[in-house]
Amino acid sequence: NIFAHLLSAGRPSTKPLRPRRSKITSERGPGPLEQIHVPVYHPTPSQARLATQLTEEEQVRIAQRIGLIQHLPKGVYDPGRDGSEKKIRECVICMMDFVYRDPIRFLPCMHIYHMDCIDDWLMRSFTCPSCMEPVDAALLSSYETN
Repeated sequence: NIFAHLLSAGRPSTKPLRPRRSKITSERGPGPLEQIHVPVYHPTPSQARLATQLTEEEQVRIAQRIGLIQHLPKGVYDPGRDGSEKKIRECVICMMDFVYRDPIRFLPCMHIYHMDCIDDWLMRSFTCPSCMEPVDAALLSSYETN
């Protein structure tokens, strides 16, 4: 299942809408029980559904969103080699200061965030958390010009 593969990419997280692995055991033939990892989708914090229980439409919508997120530029935080940037910047999602070499993602509006923070955010809302600029419109227009 391509959707299960896309959802299971990356490290597990306890944040809503991020996939978690659920252990299910099944017996295949005469051999011993084998553990199968199935991603868990959290449409709301109090609701959990196995990826195999999602409708095809939900799977397509999530796969498209994951694809768009993966096309956003990423990098590592480097406040400046000469130390000229005196103001310590923070990720407005988690409120933690950026640390040298933190993985970051850039949005089309030029705001930056920790990659894990903004990826989780964008799974819920395709707007910049700082300026509320729609992210998907900028991405889609960049595809049309290429």
